[in-house]
Amino acid sequence: MTSTEAGPTIESQIGRAVTGPTALGVDPKRFWHLAWTLATTEFKLRFFGSVLGYFWQLMRPLLLFAIVYAVFVGILNTGADQPMFGVALLLGIVVFQFFADSTGASIRSLIQRENLVRKIDFPRAAIPVSCVLQATFNFGLNLIPVFIFLFAAGGRFYWRWFELPLILAMLIVFVTGLSLLLSALFVSFRDVEPIWEVVSQALFYGTPILYPLSLVIDKVGLSAAQIMLANPLAAAIQQLRHAVVDPAYQSPGQIFGSTAGVLIPVGITVLIFVVGALYFRRMTPQIAERL
Repeated sequence: MTSTEAGPTIESQIGRAVTGPTALGVDPKRFWHLAWTLATTEFKLRFFGSVLGYFWQLMRPLLLFAIVYAVFVGILNTGADQPMFGVALLLGIVVFQFFADSTGASIRSLIQRENLVRKIDFPRAAIPVSCVLQATFNFGLNLIPVFIFLFAAGGRFYWRWFELPLILAMLIVFVTGLSLLLSALFVSFRDVEPIWEVVSQALFYGTPILYPLSLVIDKVGLSAAQIMLANPLAAAIQQLRHAVVDPAYQSPGQIFGSTAGVLIPVGITVLIFVVGALYFRRMTPQIAERL
């Protein structure tokens, strides 16, 4: 007697196994639509009822820039020998603000969307990715005053500006990987948030934002500068200064001594993204239980 003649199989009796929630879902279009909707909704609600609205988003980096510029350039005379260091300083602040906004918002993102995570089956990674998207909107707005100051200071278009999309793509991939990792870690380990605040502060001062990288080379040595540029955030800021502000700012490739040196921060970017994505995927079925 065959198995079909013996009676219905176990699968036909109990149905197919339930796989549970996933990180990306089965439909990429649905994933990106959900992430985009969450990001745009939060972006609009953030300034709802504000008289000046999006103007406050522009003012935050400008106020920080004004204070830092007065202290480090006006008083300490940092970067006096660098071309358009004020613009380079503002650009570094804006890039770091994007980094801090993305990672800072993503840490608690799953907790803040607990009502959705517990009740609705949807791709969970859309939540931290929406935080990165929202920070990208802010980043785009903050780049406007950077270019205004750049042209006001006598800057002009270089063919190197075509590097801008590639640099920003690397930066977004790096930040997305960190956001996925931090949001998943915070579900199980609530100490992640205060630890990351300390790490972010250390990165702010350990990244050549308030000072030119040439100062590090002169005071500490070339090896120290190369170690700093292994950080994808520092490499992105330095390459942006070289490509957008003035080619007098050495590119990471020039500081490493070869174009192959750029593969170090790029490789770390890919590693962070892969680790973050895999860990988030592994933790996805347990997120609702651990919230």
